Amino acid sequence: MTLTWRAVLLVALGVPLVLVLPSGGTVLAWALVCVALCVLDAALAASPRLVAVERDVPVSVRLTEPATSTLTLTNVGTRRLRAVVRDAWPPSAAAEQDRHVVDVAPGDGARARTVLRPERRGDALADRVTIRSSGPLGLAGRQASLTVPGRLRVLPEFASRRHLPSRLARLREMDGRAAVQVRGPGTEFDSLREYVIGDDVRAIDWRASARRADVVVRTWRPERDRRVVIVLDTGRTSAVRVLDAPRLDAAIEAALLLSALATRAGDRVELVAFDRRVRARVAGTAGPRLMPALADALATTQPQLVETDWPGVVTQVRERLSQRALVVLLTALDASAVERGLLGVAGQLTARHQVVLASVADPEAESLRTARGDAREVFDAAAAERGGLERSAVAVRLRQRGVEVVDALPDDLAPALADTYLALKAAGRL
Repeated sequence: MTLTWRAVLLVALGVPLVLVLPSGGTVLAWALVCVALCVLDAALAASPRLVAVERDVPVSVRLTEPATSTLTLTNVGTRRLRAVVRDAWPPSAAAEQDRHVVDVAPGDGARARTVLRPERRGDALADRVTIRSSGPLGLAGRQASLTVPGRLRVLPEFASRRHLPSRLARLREMDGRAAVQVRGPGTEFDSLREYVIGDDVRAIDWRASARRADVVVRTWRPERDRRVVIVLDTGRTSAVRVLDAPRLDAAIEAALLLSALATRAGDRVELVAFDRRVRARVAGTAGPRLMPALADALATTQPQLVETDWPGVVTQVRERLSQRALVVLLTALDASAVERGLLGVAGQLTARHQVVLASVADPEAESLRTARGDAREVFDAAAAERGGLERSAVAVRLRQRGVEVVDALPDDLAPALADTYLALKAAGRL
């Protein structure tokens, strides 16, 4: 049995009576009256277990976008249901209003809608539905919690998609499909056109010029149908929080933007999330199915507090690739982690593939580096400066081994990686 605020008010109404007749019998009599009324009211309340509950929730939603969980309640009992229904979700689902007042006649039904605004990737699992039914007087009632399964998959936000139109425009120019015809410096023959002043004379096709009795040049476009393998490091360094989110979240944004751009460029994209074992993999998917598959796979990918097995990463790449490809490593540029792991195997990757390492920089380190207010800030600035020098040094060592290094702030990493991909494609290095 549950009590309401009306039961407390009923007890308070007996205070004047006790003051007029101050005796133990008066107190006992009024208490018995209150208990009797509450028990009677609870007995007349509809049973919450005689309510059929169904839950309707979307299969998935992007991070920060709203979703609605709908409960359909059917009163299968013989008494009128006056109740408060709580649709419980984990805190990360950020339910705006999870308590609903319903009044349902016998045999009738009602719907209760809870708006969710998820704040974290992954699967949000619904908790039990609690129904607190009150009697006709509203003094007391019954309560029961029913198990009504529900799962909402929260996909990555993909906020970096705002950078996609500008990169696609550059890609169209490289391919020669833009309104302004720009001869791309790629390595795949595209077409012939008449020579105009300013063209490189090395592009003149002398045989075609002889046949046409006019000077024509060859145009080239970046090669298509290349392999792009994205390796997402889910080891302990990916769990470091940069601003308000793990470093892994910025890496996922970069992976999604690069995948969207590469697949529009005609390349084949694969992704593997790895630390000491494979946490997620997307392969053999292309076209419009690629981005939904990536979002679904990365939704539940979380950092693992283990050291990344970089020889294992090399093995994963070798198993997937037999020809030259672009291998993108989304990992941390921490000096200690790189020196103990990636640096020793980088040459095995660059010997056969074009390798790009993309890392998230911490904006708070820059603020620490410039602060000089007191002795404590000076020591913090010295530590931040030393960390920056170590990152620069390890980046130089990676470049010496043939690795392209992209080190950018969280919001800048995705467009910077996309620009690097376009530059490599334009230079014919893929």
